Amino acid sequence: MTNLLFDTLFNGQPELAPCLRLVDGRGTNYGELQVESARVANALSALGVQAGDRVAAQIDKSVAAVALYLGTIRAGAVFLPLNTAYTAREVEYFLNDACPTLFICRTQAKDDLLPVAQTTNTHLETLTADGTAGTWAERLQQSASEFSTLARRADDLAAILYTSGTTGRAKGAMITHGNLASNAKSLARLWEFSQDDILLHALPIFHTHGLFVAINTVMVAGASMRFLTGFDVKQVLEMLPQCSVMMGVPTYYSRLLALEAFNASRVAQMRLFISGSAPMTLETHQAFSNRTGRVILERYGMTETNMITSNPCSGERVPGSVGFPLDGVEIRITDPEANQPLELAAENIGMIEVRGPNVFKGYWQMPEKTAAEIREDGFFITGDLGRVDDRGYLHIVGRSKDLIISGGYNVYPKEIEMHIDRLDGVAESAVIGLPHVDFGEAVTAIVVRRGDAEMDESSISTALTSELANYKIPKRVFFIAELPRNAMGKVQKNVLRETYQDIYA
Repeated sequence: MTNLLFDTLFNGQPELAPCLRLVDGRGTNYGELQVESARVANALSALGVQAGDRVAAQIDKSVAAVALYLGTIRAGAVFLPLNTAYTAREVEYFLNDACPTLFICRTQAKDDLLPVAQTTNTHLETLTADGTAGTWAERLQQSASEFSTLARRADDLAAILYTSGTTGRAKGAMITHGNLASNAKSLARLWEFSQDDILLHALPIFHTHGLFVAINTVMVAGASMRFLTGFDVKQVLEMLPQCSVMMGVPTYYSRLLALEAFNASRVAQMRLFISGSAPMTLETHQAFSNRTGRVILERYGMTETNMITSNPCSGERVPGSVGFPLDGVEIRITDPEANQPLELAAENIGMIEVRGPNVFKGYWQMPEKTAAEIREDGFFITGDLGRVDDRGYLHIVGRSKDLIISGGYNVYPKEIEMHIDRLDGVAESAVIGLPHVDFGEAVTAIVVRRGDAEMDESSISTALTSELANYKIPKRVFFIAELPRNAMGKVQKNVLRETYQDIYA
């Protein structure tokens, strides 16, 4: 028996073929990456990590971070990447919930996170930003370079990725070997990746987009990556002539368009630009096409499903559409009230549901939530509203939940409201997403003071800094006498969005 995901990612690529190349020119080929994954797997085994155990990591983007992911899979364990912006309090929840055997953090964060690891009975290791030092790097130096890969089947867990919940409690989406292997192979075919392709990789790798969509797809095809530690628009502009494909969130493309030097000649050798994780405005789509002569390919996916649909690589890419279902993936549009499928050809708007090998196994330790969102016939209820046009292209028209997507990151208002409402002087709050040219949507708070309490925008932002990741902190805070409500007492966020819709214009 094979290890499905690991063997899929290293399926016959020449050992000397380049895989990762850093900005300074240093590179790692497929053979070297296999050796590093063996060192990781041996180090995990030495620490008592067994098949099915969770390995959590809140570390910077580096070659060592990629090797950690691959080595964890190779050892039969479950990878748990955490956003580097999460505070110690947020990390404590994830460690308590997932109960990982090992947690690797950034060296500079050790003092803050060691008490969390001790409280949750988790072994802690450290790693520097470049992946070359720290207690974890020292362990790898002492590890053997060969490892007998553990067998894993399609249904075995490969990763747990947390996605925020509307109640404020994050949910761990259980992603299997079969989910990731099938999606990577499908995307490599659909997007016509080959060994000649070089992906400009500027995405974070604690997220589905940068970790699974980008890295897995490249590796399945035997392609390579220019590996940037983060998105620096001038650095991206400089690296584009050396690449053939770019994946990004809409914010990346709007920032490139803000540079006069970004033009058609700069991207002459690029064959494909892909955008996802958030809706792209028609204005950005058109401006990019006018400037470069290239049409951005938009696709649609979720943490729970990996990629669901995509515009074609060879064929018409429709602005505002997310294209067609991937091979083996089914979608249907249902009436949210009656839970009955709607006729697709009629372009009816309803709930998007998806079924296929890409759909996750369920939520970690949440059987009731899993049963509520995955139907008995295997269709997952995405929570997004959409329609299918007469040519079969899927269009996302809204979200049934109050999810905000800011700069490509998912933000659930309830979590932020809970923190704001606990502050002295706050009676209640409502958090909404508003149109923003750079972030797509900007997190915005509307607050009702308690009595004559004295507080301002700055005091609330400051209070939230130690509680929440930076991308969750409201860009603006407004104070009003009372929140608008309907006859049933529910806050009318649509009214708030209409009232404040132009504040970032």
